[in-house]
Amino acid sequence: MSFEGNLYSVPPGMSGMRVTVRQRLGEDYLHIATAGKAVVARHRLAPCGAGRTVRDAGHVIVLERAVLAQVSDRAPCKTKTRRPLSPEALAEAERLRGQAAGGSPAERVVINLDTYAAYAAVADRLRTTPTPEEEPGE
Repeated sequence: MSFEGNLYSVPPGMSGMRVTVRQRLGEDYLHIATAGKAVVARHRLAPCGAGRTVRDAGHVIVLERAVLAQVSDRAPCKTKTRRPLSPEALAEAERLRGQAAGGSPAERVVINLDTYAAYAAVADRLRTTPTPEEEPGE
């Protein structure tokens, strides 16, 4: 939920719902309430226009559990078989890339490990629940 140039978390499943943001004069917190006036989040205010994302640790945990609940250890669908690409498909891919048909495919591979490092850093942060003292922007 966006408010005064910052993003504040709401519980999973509330994305796109209409909410009310309340802030008492002089208070450092804002309250996010549903149309039925049920308060679903309370966040410490970030400075106006700072572009910060303020998350509630509980929201992160619930979202992580919802995502992990979707993971299955069942066997893959038997109707979806992986088949190698036909020579015609490979030739068309080469044409679309604008590359010559000859040459080793290994010569064209570029792997940017910075991308993987960034994903690994995010995954490490999601594995632990910050204490209220460690909570950034709180």
